[in-house]
Amino acid sequence: MICMERTILPQPDPAPRPVPETRRATIDRIARLTDDLVHRVATAHAREFVEIRATMSQAKVLHLVNADPGVRMSELAGRLGVSLSTLSGVVDRMVEQGYLRRSDDPADRRHVVLRLTELGDDQLLELRTLSERHFAPILAEIDDAGLAVVEQAFGILAAAAAAASARAAASPTPSKEGSRP
Repeated sequence: MICMERTILPQPDPAPRPVPETRRATIDRIARLTDDLVHRVATAHAREFVEIRATMSQAKVLHLVNADPGVRMSELAGRLGVSLSTLSGVVDRMVEQGYLRRSDDPADRRHVVLRLTELGDDQLLELRTLSERHFAPILAEIDDAGLAVVEQAFGILAAAAAAASARAAASPTPSKEGSRP
């Protein structure tokens, strides 16, 4: 397991930031590097990915329900940018497979809330463990000074992701009928 000292991250800025043209080239290079890293990891570990029981859609749902136990189906559909009917099909399969427990919202019985089951927790742990197994040897190739830079960069990325997430939550977009979660 990869353990890092907890870093205090700056609070997310709720205002969206325009991207000046001078930064666009750097952002594009970082995006290409990210794609290259993901491609290399996926290629090296393709067989392990196939062994994971959850689909990508299910993995997304597992992560989001874990982050917000008792989330309403309607909220989850909005976060994923899919219709409630699309999400219902995914959730139905996950309930049948034993990953999720669906129940009436105690505050409003017209709504349905979701929680992970023990099997869902196990599946999420399996996904995290797989990710750690993939990245540990890569990170081991980096010297101590480089690891400090990577840790700092990931802290900055986490803060930026929190800011983007806060902005997205503040201005929900309509769901797309038929989209995949």
